[in-house]
Amino acid sequence: MAISIRSDNEIELMRDAGRIVGQVHDEIKKILKPGITTQFLSDLSDKIIQDNGAIALFRGVPNPPYPDFPSSICVSINEQVVHGIPSKRQLKDGDIISVDCGTKLKGYCGDAARTFLVGNVSDETKRLVEVTEQTLLIAVSAIKPGVYWSEIAKAMQAHAEKAGFAVVREYVGHGIGRKMHEDPKIPNYVDRHVLRNDFMLRKGMVLAIEPMVNLGSEKVRTLKDGWTVVTLDGKPSAHWEHTIAVTEKGSEILTLQ
Repeated sequence: MAISIRSDNEIELMRDAGRIVGQVHDEIKKILKPGITTQFLSDLSDKIIQDNGAIALFRGVPNPPYPDFPSSICVSINEQVVHGIPSKRQLKDGDIISVDCGTKLKGYCGDAARTFLVGNVSDETKRLVEVTEQTLLIAVSAIKPGVYWSEIAKAMQAHAEKAGFAVVREYVGHGIGRKMHEDPKIPNYVDRHVLRNDFMLRKGMVLAIEPMVNLGSEKVRTLKDGWTVVTLDGKPSAHWEHTIAVTEKGSEILTLQ
């Protein structure tokens, strides 16, 4: 495992890429309503990314034998966990939608996801979204040099499970820098494998931390398109992610506008 340590200048460049991701999420939040299509959200994201002179990280990602990913964002609705493909599907009142976006600018990357409420969402599902965001913020507040990642992952898992929800195991966060996916893998839970591959946080590490939390079981499956991951029991899932730099005294979110 080769974990890169980024200079202050590199982190500033990643912040520039991250601001574009934050802008995408902020603009989507402003217009989101029942009846809008996920393709419209993708087109809006394309325009924002292009207007800022950046590259959409997700478009063209390979997944043999399936087609390359076709969009600048992943849009995952209700029971869809991650990697949903934009389409003519219209959002309905009561849906939740997770929007994952990645950009590259001047050779450096930013990656973040947020789960949005569409209209009048049930109290149980709304609480799922809130707890998932809280799970991410627990990590943000706990990050500092000298802390082992397993300590933070344990706190994240405990928060989600205490609320009655389940943390997805098959998909985890990742290091990020010049490439979207770099070492290390960033699990949101703890088991023997995580402890064997534990690492200590150091100033200059940049991590894409992304808890995926399910209303029911943590089990998931992939649809026939080869991309869209859904909960095995068909219950809703929420996804929150930020690109986060480890600083001298704590952490800094790089994917806010």
